[in-house]
Amino acid sequence: MADYHLEASWRPIEGSFGRLTFTLFNLSTEPLSGFSLAYTSETRVADKHVCDGGSLKRRLAHFHEFLPPDGLSVSPAGRWRFTIEGLSREPKHATSGIKSAYLTLGDGRHVPVGFGALMLEGRDGGVAPPLLPPGRVEEPYALLPWPLALGLKAGDLPDVLYPVERSRPDAGKALSLVLALYQRLYPAENAPFSLAALKGGRAIRFVTESSIAAFAYELRFSSHEIVLSSADAAGRQYGLISLAQLLHGARADRESFKFPNFGAIADQPRYDWRGCHLDVSRQFYPVADVERLIDILAWNKLSIFHWHLTDDEAWRLEIKAYPALTEIGARRGPDEVLVPQLGDGAEPRSGHYTQDDVSRIVAHAASLHIEVVPEIDIPGHSSATLLSLPALVDGQEAPDSYRAVQGYPNNALNPAVDFTYEFLGKVFDEMVTLFPSEYLHIGGDEVARGSWLSSPLCKALMEREKLSGTAELQSYFLKRIKAMLSERGRKLAGWNEVSHGGGVERDGTLLMAWEKPAVGIELAEEGYEVVMTPGQAYYLDMAQAEAWAEPGAAWAGFSPPEHTYAYEAEGELPEALRQKMRGIQACIWTENFLSRAYFNRLVFPRLSAVAEAAWTPSARKDWDRFAAIVRMWPVL
Repeated sequence: MADYHLEASWRPIEGSFGRLTFTLFNLSTEPLSGFSLAYTSETRVADKHVCDGGSLKRRLAHFHEFLPPDGLSVSPAGRWRFTIEGLSREPKHATSGIKSAYLTLGDGRHVPVGFGALMLEGRDGGVAPPLLPPGRVEEPYALLPWPLALGLKAGDLPDVLYPVERSRPDAGKALSLVLALYQRLYPAENAPFSLAALKGGRAIRFVTESSIAAFAYELRFSSHEIVLSSADAAGRQYGLISLAQLLHGARADRESFKFPNFGAIADQPRYDWRGCHLDVSRQFYPVADVERLIDILAWNKLSIFHWHLTDDEAWRLEIKAYPALTEIGARRGPDEVLVPQLGDGAEPRSGHYTQDDVSRIVAHAASLHIEVVPEIDIPGHSSATLLSLPALVDGQEAPDSYRAVQGYPNNALNPAVDFTYEFLGKVFDEMVTLFPSEYLHIGGDEVARGSWLSSPLCKALMEREKLSGTAELQSYFLKRIKAMLSERGRKLAGWNEVSHGGGVERDGTLLMAWEKPAVGIELAEEGYEVVMTPGQAYYLDMAQAEAWAEPGAAWAGFSPPEHTYAYEAEGELPEALRQKMRGIQACIWTENFLSRAYFNRLVFPRLSAVAEAAWTPSARKDWDRFAAIVRMWPVL
């Protein structure tokens, strides 16, 4: 147990973002003096603020460090209290408070501080409703996503499913792969498949049928065998996953779910881009966790893993040409170049993926017919990059001349620094050997207004190229980046702000509409291919209810699982523009994801809701059926 504990509360005040009150308790046996208190929080203190009982020594993005009044000594069992008015935003949930805290003592030691959730003063926080109803099924089959068409009659539950004798070797290998997937996801359950024929089981006959669409499959059930038809390996895998799901549901809840004895399923995905994004910059996830998430994506028949590898908070990808990127840029702590951020305390935290790690993850995903789309976020969100490689900075640019929305100063790669392109060229050279994906995601989001305008190099570039303002500078930069990717045989993917200032060549560009649904319409009208991932429905870090006690972020409101499930991104686009929509994607941003329990509470069941929207036609969706089935699905 920590010798010190910090509590925080928030009181709304009309005409402002309210007042924070902090109370530090000395639980040790010694008086406390000559110290500073650091904490991290998304509820940031603004430049203009009033602090009563202390003073702000330092703030960088989510990191805050406060000093007590001169001469203050906190006795054992005593406390120090201070208040702050002047915040960057109004907190909406109890998780908007402290994410980590520590003291720096007079001798330079850093010691941990315990903390609680943000308390609400003077207002009823409300009670969150249940996130899932009990659910009900009219057709007793556990399938998610629900298939395009089925007509089935239930019968006896087989003990196991196995390939018919003399099946082709690739069929046995495919069955073995899905068996291994199931055993990783449900290690305590009986296996759904066997490679050997067993009494009490049912045989699977594999048929290659060229007339079936890519990624599609058909299942035909009879009393003695199941025929699985597909044109390709992906369709065959999806059919096997459906069989494993059917058997799993019938075993787990025999009253509600059955296994079919007769009939057929005809199925294919609604969209080819069925994605899930994971931010590993704010919080680092070990290789085993990434692989398990990919397993869960496969179980939900998702096809894209969008891996957000860099941001202001860290650079997580080993680049052999620039080892400082991970030696410096993947490490945060009180005495490190990168100060603590959300969840970092008295001890430094680090983590990155070696190129061997990446190859392992990419191969694991490919075996499950999932494409890994890597992202390095440029030109903005580059604090970790710039602190790791100072040669990227225009030394004549005024420090703190602009700030990103998250509070980072001067955090964008400079388009007028020649080394920027040399650096990125070497990064891309290594990335294309690691990631076979046709797309390389370059971010392009949230470049602060006013970025680069105090840089003498950029002023000269703007005059030479006849550019006006930050947006046109970014467009100039991204056009060069797109050309660099084209030279390496890759297409550019990015967030919707890539279109600003004139954007880039539409052909070979895929943009993700995240800010709001209307942005997707604008992108399609401008000629871009679009993936819809609006924060108001598909950002899985958003709280699931308005209640104060419900965890999550709040900038896009709140998204109950039923809203995520029911939202129809295609409906936002006029009929004439729908051919521009490649698909949809869930996004997992991890600023607040400090525990596995928190991750699971927010990501599930909404990830499966997005997966069904990506696979199943809207007319075939059913919220009550989904709620009955999804509670049996795996979590991280």
